[in-house]
Amino acid sequence: MEGNLLLVIFVLLAATVALVPLAKWTGTGTILGYLAAGILIGPYGLKLISDTDIISNVAEFGVVMMLFLIGLEVQPSELWRLRNKVLGMGIPQVILTAALIAGLFRLSGTDWPIAATIGLALSLSSTAIAMQSIAQREITKTDTGRASLVVLLVQDMAVIPILAAIPILAALSGAPSAIIRTDLAGAMDAIDNPLDWVTPLLTIVAFAGALLGARFIVRPLIYFVARAHVREVFTALALALVIGASLLTQSIGLSPALGAFLGGVLLADSEYRHELQINLEPFKGLLLGLFFISVGMSITFSVFLDAPGTIIAILLGLIGIKIVVLFGLGTIFRLHAADRILFAILLSQASEFAFVVLQSGVVAGGIGQHDYEVLSLIVALSMATTPLLLFAFDRFIAPRLHAAPSNPHPDESFEAGQKVIVLGYGRFGQIVTRLLKSQGFEMTLIDDDPAQIALMKRFGVKVFYGDGSRLDLLDAADAAHAQMIIVAVPGGERILNIVGMLRRHYPHVKVAARAIDRAHAHKLMDLGVHLFERETFRSAIQLATDALVELGYERGHAERLAQSFAEHDLRMLRDSYALRDDEDAYIGFVRQSVEMLGDVLEADMARREGEEEDAPEAESAPDDIDKASSAGSR
Repeated sequence: MEGNLLLVIFVLLAATVALVPLAKWTGTGTILGYLAAGILIGPYGLKLISDTDIISNVAEFGVVMMLFLIGLEVQPSELWRLRNKVLGMGIPQVILTAALIAGLFRLSGTDWPIAATIGLALSLSSTAIAMQSIAQREITKTDTGRASLVVLLVQDMAVIPILAAIPILAALSGAPSAIIRTDLAGAMDAIDNPLDWVTPLLTIVAFAGALLGARFIVRPLIYFVARAHVREVFTALALALVIGASLLTQSIGLSPALGAFLGGVLLADSEYRHELQINLEPFKGLLLGLFFISVGMSITFSVFLDAPGTIIAILLGLIGIKIVVLFGLGTIFRLHAADRILFAILLSQASEFAFVVLQSGVVAGGIGQHDYEVLSLIVALSMATTPLLLFAFDRFIAPRLHAAPSNPHPDESFEAGQKVIVLGYGRFGQIVTRLLKSQGFEMTLIDDDPAQIALMKRFGVKVFYGDGSRLDLLDAADAAHAQMIIVAVPGGERILNIVGMLRRHYPHVKVAARAIDRAHAHKLMDLGVHLFERETFRSAIQLATDALVELGYERGHAERLAQSFAEHDLRMLRDSYALRDDEDAYIGFVRQSVEMLGDVLEADMARREGEEEDAPEAESAPDDIDKASSAGSR
């Protein structure tokens, strides 16, 4: 089994397919399904896979990927807007939880430096589990989702000082003492470490280097690759950025996930961040599932059987402390009762970073190997309790509090009826955008030309790099809340494909489109789009008007002829729509319309001149002004 990679992959996928949908169907969530799959195929289940190290190493990349994507969402402006919650909710949560956990271990006889190390490690919550649960419940924009995100961001950033403090705490402690005393429990010899002032300094230097690199190396590189218009190369670049950021922090002894998070933060205000997110999202989902499976396989039941009562007591104490602290903070910030409970449950488990912090404690000599195994087991078990607690919340608590946790509140920053999205910023899209923007509409542009993106960003227009035909990119641009989407991309078939997708997924949003010719306009009408403009029609009308003037017609007469012709042509376009499938009838209709065009225009001109003669003198002024204005605009 272990020597056959294909067989290992098949077992992982088969266990996932068998158990994850079952867990989803029972209402316990996909995470518990992944954990159960790991237990089933792991060394304490069917023993289909016994060597979990390789899988764990690969699975940790899922956490790395997720932290990079979270970093892309952390814009400085958003952090500043949430500064009150960061200072009042995020930082106190880490300090209070770490202090209470450390206090319990100190009361049990653990030396205070080791107790502090354990408290810091267990104070963090699992970003993978919390964000996965939030996304599945679609509560990202609710009070619960925002509060959870703030606390998780503070925790992720707190990993830097925590990892820097581990060697110092280890140096202050003596030989590591066993937390759970059994015959199997051993203790490592003390490692005489001086106070480590180098790691914090290296952290600062690495962050400064990453900041400069993102500004002067990464962004020009993204621009260069984007101009090639090769999607797989852009995906390769996205993966390279994640791995590169991870390697940078790993090289100075810090967590690879932390490096990925910082890399994402540094690119959060880039116009390419949505395209990066879309390209990495499939990898993140698959690798995160593998991470949860590896956690399930890592649950060492032999360690649990050595002292089940003590382990259960520590597990309940950990979850209880976290729920109490988080519920209290939710009360201070006046969350709804149901939101407070859900917020506390979502963050009640230990973090994947706890494995990193505890391992650093072992390397530094502050934590014994057996204690590391015990604490790692508690971390894994705490992750398994979260889906069960969420299931209990949905089944027993939420109905009593009349909560609807799965329905997000509207985004308060959105101004209904003021948002227009333009797909394609070529010559056609530019004219449309400039006019609408001049009237105060909030314009969002999506284009796959890096040069156009860079240009419009300089003018302060909200831009997204990417293909406007991708539904995930439209979702990222909040297309569901747009008043109108204007399709101005080139290519008739491409326009039809995009319009069809828009009508299927956003039927309530108005759609305006660029039409190539009459036949293309009819196809747009088939899709339910009646707001369109043939791309050369108006310019051709204007040129014909100017040609008539040069041939001896008066300007006003030529313009009235042009207006009559345009109205007649549009009527003919719409009348011929019903005959589009009957070629003979369609050709006959068009031929008859062309033959009658002269008579129609003459009758229309006579009607217009009669209306002008019957109009009062005072009403002729605006028409004269229009004529003068038209002449002056040539």
